[in-house]
Amino acid sequence: MKLEILHELNAERAARRPAILVTDTESGEQRLVKAKDFAKDPLRSELEKQLRMGKSASVEAGGKKLFLNVYAPTAKLVIVGAVHISQALAPLARSLGYDVTVVDPRTAFASPERFPDIPLVAEWPDTALPPLNVDAYTAFVAVTHDPKIDDPALLHAFERGCFYIGALGSRKTHAKRADRLRAQGAKESDIARIHAPIGLAIGAVSPSEIAVAIMAEITAVLRLPPREKEEAA
Repeated sequence: MKLEILHELNAERAARRPAILVTDTESGEQRLVKAKDFAKDPLRSELEKQLRMGKSASVEAGGKKLFLNVYAPTAKLVIVGAVHISQALAPLARSLGYDVTVVDPRTAFASPERFPDIPLVAEWPDTALPPLNVDAYTAFVAVTHDPKIDDPALLHAFERGCFYIGALGSRKTHAKRADRLRAQGAKESDIARIHAPIGLAIGAVSPSEIAVAIMAEITAVLRLPPREKEEAA
């Protein structure tokens, strides 16, 4: 790899921006394609597919054999609310490779005894969330059922462009939540991004089942093409 390409790649990775190194396996020629340039690249469909999958692969295009080396940031999951669902969700997400953090100002809930080996931030969202560097590779769920905690957390998620935002509650509860968020200046397009009721509709009842439904929905949003995402929902 040329030094110039290496420097570019390191800069993208440091900024948690995905990129793909395209190598012609016969000539050895290489070029780095940054995510912001995918749309205008002749390999757009192949690049987008491999990035969604998070896997490197060999492809053929234009009569050439190419290797696409995918560099994607490790996905994060921020869980606002140290509740029973979170106790099941946090280890499940970690087993799937997510960097998980649980945020809840209620120290009786956010305790190491209830969340062994899971990073905890026992602060209010306004204090807890900015240092976490929530970004486009972050899934964000709010499950406290407490507007004083969930609402400011969701507003932060809107600002940071999380790839998934979900919130616990019925449709009636979510309608009230949406009204509160509008009153605080949230855009309709942002409110529409909230998955609520949270999780795929698999008939989940127990906290563990709800955790499975949430991770299934997060996975669908992360991995599936747009049309298939709609079908999964």
